[in-house]
Amino acid sequence: MENVGNYVKKKAAERQYKAEVMIAGEQLRLRLHDGKLIKDRRCYLRTYPNCFVAKEAIDWLIAHKEAPDRETAVRLMQHLMAHDIVHHVCDRHSEYKDAKLLYRFRKDDGTSPFNTEVKVFMRGQSLYERLVAGKDSIMKEHEEKGVKYQRAFPGFEMIDWLLHNGEIPNRREGVDLCRTLLDHGIVQHVALRHHFFDSGLLYQFCINFRRRRRLAELLSESENRGAPLGQEEASDSPFTLRKTAPEEGNTSFLSVQPNKEIKLVSAVRRSSTTSLSGGAGGYFSIPPSFNNAAPVKCNPKSVLKKKVTIEELMDAGAPYMRKSITIVGDAVGWGFVVRGESPCHVQAVDPGSPAAAAGIKAGQFVFQVNGVCVLDLDYKTLSRLIMTGPRILVVEVMESLEFYTTQFRNNHKTLNL
Repeated sequence: MENVGNYVKKKAAERQYKAEVMIAGEQLRLRLHDGKLIKDRRCYLRTYPNCFVAKEAIDWLIAHKEAPDRETAVRLMQHLMAHDIVHHVCDRHSEYKDAKLLYRFRKDDGTSPFNTEVKVFMRGQSLYERLVAGKDSIMKEHEEKGVKYQRAFPGFEMIDWLLHNGEIPNRREGVDLCRTLLDHGIVQHVALRHHFFDSGLLYQFCINFRRRRRLAELLSESENRGAPLGQEEASDSPFTLRKTAPEEGNTSFLSVQPNKEIKLVSAVRRSSTTSLSGGAGGYFSIPPSFNNAAPVKCNPKSVLKKKVTIEELMDAGAPYMRKSITIVGDAVGWGFVVRGESPCHVQAVDPGSPAAAAGIKAGQFVFQVNGVCVLDLDYKTLSRLIMTGPRILVVEVMESLEFYTTQFRNNHKTLNL
């Protein structure tokens, strides 16, 4: 039993470390965007959107004291590449080189691997942000067996909150969701003695998503991994939520820039680190890979054959038909990605997701979401609208009649054969 317990703790520490890498990578991406290092760049008669020059990124890391020298800075960026957060724009280089080569964050081109662990993390992050931002947050100081715990919540209050905010259809699914978050190291019982129950037991989030990460932490694996949560010697761990109230002036629970919360920019799958949803392209957010799957090839090309304007869509004789689709999100989200702006379109659909089952297809234009016209929105705004809305999503899409014509011809040929 002791070996099993150690194994579980080790796996939890590994998951939390991967979560830290993901958050640190996302914070770096936002800072590089703010610093104008990420922008469209032209190379060999081709324009690559949202790229940065490797050499310039190294200079920036040193100038902002994120790395003491160029060698360490290269190691940091290589670490992000190993976790599928950054990649060469054409995937020609598997190593990060201190040269004038173009690299890109996978969240900016939608090529992030999308698996269960990523979805769970994204969902947990989404719930955390909503709970922290709420005026009447359920995360408060509670006492259990004489010990005070900061930002804790009873299990039944979490289930009540999830139901009230449309995150779950019933209490049974709420318990399943919270147990999934606990299994993946997102939440925990304050004394690490119980699984999640719809009761008065106290729980906490294991990860402070808003804490500003220093990139040097990514290379301190031996320091950040392996120490079980709850031990006093791990009180300075970025994964530990302190039991006692923080000292005055301690901003460990606040972002250095509170207005710069981690954004799930492009995925429309309900998040956990976004559907768990999000991302500037691929499957909802730019989460790093949590397994050893082969790297996803860069494919920033739009699924649309040509750019379509709102006027073309709304023209009386336009070859498009409207279709209303209701998607009931599962425990981790909906499972589709939107891109573009004015109008946005569906760029990709997770084959096993609720969106795919409901009939969402790549190439459809998003006309309305829950009765609100969204034709004039960009994908970032639309993603936020969807992720902050109810679990049951009513989407009205516009689909080209050419799709049905092609489908009819293919079926007709099959019948003739």
